[in-house]
Amino acid sequence: LNSSGSSLGTVRADKLLYATMTNTDIAIYELTDTFASITSKFGASAMTISASHPASTEAISIPSGYWKRIWACNLNGFAATVREDQWTWHDSLRYDMNGGCEVIGGSSGSPVVDTNTNAVIGVNNTINESGQMCTLNNPCEVNSDGTTTATKGQGYGQELYWVTTCLNSANAIDLSKAGCLLPGATNTGNTVTVDNPGNQSVAVNTAVHLQITGHDSD
Repeated sequence: LNSSGSSLGTVRADKLLYATMTNTDIAIYELTDTFASITSKFGASAMTISASHPASTEAISIPSGYWKRIWACNLNGFAATVREDQWTWHDSLRYDMNGGCEVIGGSSGSPVVDTNTNAVIGVNNTINESGQMCTLNNPCEVNSDGTTTATKGQGYGQELYWVTTCLNSANAIDLSKAGCLLPGATNTGNTVTVDNPGNQSVAVNTAVHLQITGHDSD
């Protein structure tokens, strides 16, 4: 769509690169056209995913190609844990409820855009529709003590900077990359190996003092 909501054309995807509803809720597809081809055909440029965690009161917009409309508000911090039916998500974007981001069905998957930088900071994914607690279409927040709270009309999105932590030098998703934050990452992080003194034997109930040396995997 262009800025007035009119269609510029259609792009198609032929490959699902990554998808999960564990800890976050995202799907990443590969298009049949390159970004350069899209710009040439439609005169539109791709938006960039932010590589950093957003600010807690950031001004945002949520453009929906399906509904051909844009919601706009500020973030109201982050929800450490959001639960909806069988799914649980972490560090979710929480929308301000003072008006502007009353997203509706069909807007899920829309980008959450930082209006100051025009960078994509998240994906719109849910709103509590009827005030129920932790049921389908009625997400709740899980507090640190395990109690839950739900607010009718509270909307949420999922952050995207996690994706940038898993991109290799070719800008391809690499779940084995050190520091990758996406669920399913195979890199276990830094490990420490003890080099000296190695295996030791000592009598039971006997104190022993050892000087240990080692190295880490970084």
